[in-house]
Amino acid sequence: MRSTLLVLLTLLCITPLVWPQQENYDAALIPIEGEIDPFQVVFLRRSIDKAREAEVSHIIFSINTFGGRVDSALQIASLIGSLNELHTVAYIPAEPESVGVSWSAGALISFANNSIFMAPGTSVGAAAPVYQTSEGMQPAGEKTVSAVRTQMAALAEKNGYPPEVALAMVDQDIELQAIKDEEQGYRFIANNSKGDSQGDGEEQEAAITLSSSGKLLTLTAGEMERYGISSGTVESLDALQERLELSNIMRFEPSSADQVVHLLTSAAVTSLLLTIGLLALYLEISSPGFGIPGTAALIAFALMFISSGLMGTLSSIELLLFLAGVILLIVEVFLIPGFGVAGISGLIFMTVGLVLSRQEFILPDTQWQMEIFTRNLLLVFGTLAASFVLLGILMMFFPRIRLFQRLILSSPGSTPNPETTSPEKGSGTSYTHTPQAPQYSGLQIGDTGTVLTTLRPAGKIAVGDETYSVVTDGRWIEADAKVSVVAIRGNRIVVEEVGQ
Repeated sequence: MRSTLLVLLTLLCITPLVWPQQENYDAALIPIEGEIDPFQVVFLRRSIDKAREAEVSHIIFSINTFGGRVDSALQIASLIGSLNELHTVAYIPAEPESVGVSWSAGALISFANNSIFMAPGTSVGAAAPVYQTSEGMQPAGEKTVSAVRTQMAALAEKNGYPPEVALAMVDQDIELQAIKDEEQGYRFIANNSKGDSQGDGEEQEAAITLSSSGKLLTLTAGEMERYGISSGTVESLDALQERLELSNIMRFEPSSADQVVHLLTSAAVTSLLLTIGLLALYLEISSPGFGIPGTAALIAFALMFISSGLMGTLSSIELLLFLAGVILLIVEVFLIPGFGVAGISGLIFMTVGLVLSRQEFILPDTQWQMEIFTRNLLLVFGTLAASFVLLGILMMFFPRIRLFQRLILSSPGSTPNPETTSPEKGSGTSYTHTPQAPQYSGLQIGDTGTVLTTLRPAGKIAVGDETYSVVTDGRWIEADAKVSVVAIRGNRIVVEEVGQ
């Protein structure tokens, strides 16, 4: 007992010496680089939560972007603006791997911070919302411009920046002028294209025009510091750290898992996964049992919806709509001959579910939401069209591809097969014979049988000593009734009651 106590006491004494101590940080550095999209929102939210757990006092956002989606930019700005207990800093770096700008959505995010620092040679501004059309990028409508303009001015006002500067960065109809005040530095006058002015005649004469009507305001690092908008110009992150008197910075970078999620949510990979999923779903429905195609379809659709869930755009309604669409397609294939209401409804449900899984709203309310909605529709419908084309090609060439012959059932008839061709003697003509599927051996159109289980409209019949799974054209046929085979389509045998 004494020995045990001595060992425990020794361990308690040396544990603080050998156990890794948690490092203390007073700031966190979070990059905002590339296109502003939903992935950036998820990455920033997770990084901010970790920075809060580390109890830092400052969060530095290294902004290096040409812009991106308006909805994502507004979400990021709102997220940063809610960090009231921390001091947030927007830093626009000038490094070999950076572009040295914070334009468009980047300007909106910059003004959401408590202070702005810029490296020499960088710039910020040009925050007018635009949308993609067939003729290229076009300015957004007044409704969208007004919303972004008001939000950016509100952020500027909250963090002590001149609201007039924020307005001129968003609205090209505003002419911005600066007037030097010996006591207060520079004051700004924003005049719109309608002739409304904020200053009198004398002030207008002494004013410096920073941005004329018809042009968006963009300011360099030197201009931002000269007019008192930024908190200063720093050469590097080390200089910023010294300027803010920070001793230890916690750095965040997108992990490999983040990069995978970003890749999965890209339009190209989403389109590829959707194509694979649709084609594999068709092959699974067309083949007996559950095998490789079904597994591939499950994996493809699971990756799509999991990535949407990680982006925060997925809810239960999208999953239910998609599953309902798949069920309707299966019902159409197995229970209802032809392609009618169930099949069309299934495709519609699947399409709606896929579109909604890529956006946070149901129906677009603003122009930028309409742009996102249109882009999602084009992605899904374009992929569906491409899938149908590939499906047609597969239906033409499947019987000739040995690798896929075992995935679908062959009909009892004969199909061309060069490897089984044997010329008939005395004739220049060759004939081919494809082996029949064992369960169809000897079955011919016109054969009659007895219903074993009620056809509702699917069930089983007996023809001679063999049992077959069959469907009707939609009618129910009771057990023990006599039926006749009217069609054999791949793995589906269609029958009708004798005397109908």
